[in-house]
Amino acid sequence: MWRASNPHLPEDERQRHVNALMDARRAVGAAKRNGDPAAEKAARAKVHQAKVALGERGRVWWDDGAPDYNRHLLKNTPYADEDDADQGSRRSS
Repeated sequence: MWRASNPHLPEDERQRHVNALMDARRAVGAAKRNGDPAAEKAARAKVHQAKVALGERGRVWWDDGAPDYNRHLLKNTPYADEDDADQGSRRSS
């Protein structure tokens, strides 16, 4: 499962982090095309930094007591049965 960005971030701050994320993702692609593992590793670290700043990784930003299932396979969460039901309804339509 993947976590959404923190909706409480001010818009200008969120946009700054999104821009950094996109720059870092482009740098990953460039490093891969150039066959530069060191540059790719550095760019991936920047992707991680931006995702943490956005609230998509790292400490949870919500405080409702719900567990964090970030980076868990859906089948290993309490939502697995709901997904199975969704898959069945999509197959029958």
